[in-house]
Amino acid sequence: MTLLLAPMEGLLDATLRDVLTRAGGIDRCVSEFIRVTDTVLPERAFLRVVPELLNGGFTRAGVPVRAQLLGSDPACLADNAARLAGLGGHGVDLNFGCPAKTVNQSRGGAVLLDEPELIGRIVAAVRRAVPAHVPVSAKMRLGFNDDQRAEDNAHAIAQAGADELVIHARTKAHGYRPPAYWERIAQVRQSLPAGRMRVIANGEIWSAADAARCRAVTGCDALMIGRGMVSDPGLALAIQGLGGMPWSQVLPLLAVFWQQVSGRVERRHRAGRFKQWLNHLRKRHPEAQAAFDELRVCNDPQHVQAWLMHRAVLPATPVAPVAAATRRFRPEKPITSPAAEIGQPC
Repeated sequence: MTLLLAPMEGLLDATLRDVLTRAGGIDRCVSEFIRVTDTVLPERAFLRVVPELLNGGFTRAGVPVRAQLLGSDPACLADNAARLAGLGGHGVDLNFGCPAKTVNQSRGGAVLLDEPELIGRIVAAVRRAVPAHVPVSAKMRLGFNDDQRAEDNAHAIAQAGADELVIHARTKAHGYRPPAYWERIAQVRQSLPAGRMRVIANGEIWSAADAARCRAVTGCDALMIGRGMVSDPGLALAIQGLGGMPWSQVLPLLAVFWQQVSGRVERRHRAGRFKQWLNHLRKRHPEAQAAFDELRVCNDPQHVQAWLMHRAVLPATPVAPVAAATRRFRPEKPITSPAAEIGQPC
């Protein structure tokens, strides 16, 4: 079983990737999307979203990170993929699944699923632009308003030379509402020529039992997990048969998370960023609910610091973010999409 950590715009960023991969069980991460319009982005645009590129493309726990690009211009995406490959990451991923209205209105993400031919041209252009040893993957939903073109899109991606395809088992219209339609992933996978491209299942995996059912239904030997891992940092371990993670082991991860947030996020946003993760942890841990209730109206970082110190979980030495010492790294903006970067015309 191969487990991938999903990208989650505005939540599962470099900070949380670092912390969750420390928990164990994750084999690879995919970053939040880097938006590509009509420019070749400067190096700092990639490093802002994927600072792990300054660490050989690995999180501090040694888990590889694959950067994800989002856009609709095949030539421009190819040029940016070439620049990204030159930074030494672990492949290039393409976003055909984002359901956000603002992204779709800009002709990015899931809206492209109504244009299988364009998706194929994008993947082919990126495949040609990067060295043969650099993996190219894509993530898609089953469709935009319906799933009628799911097979067409998957075949276009496979024929264009992609190595892997993650399928989120819902359409854009479904959003994130349960259920996930795992049986459609199985149908799409079975429609592809054997051995052409690895298919990875994604959607509604909250427990080891869910993972087992998803694997049985889809026939996939690799899964991508997102919200389930954010809510339960021990989920990947449980899926791998290595036990779960009690709250007593989550607390030290919260402390590391807080130390990194304190080094990367503006002071006025730090408490909110901390509570954002606590809010997700409530789904799995009753102790997180109690902590969230206690800190719900807190916006003072010193209060959060005191809360952690009271539980004796703060590291003796602050944990710096990945590559924070380099001048090329710029602190992230909290809970927002990456800012637009101005570079050379494609």
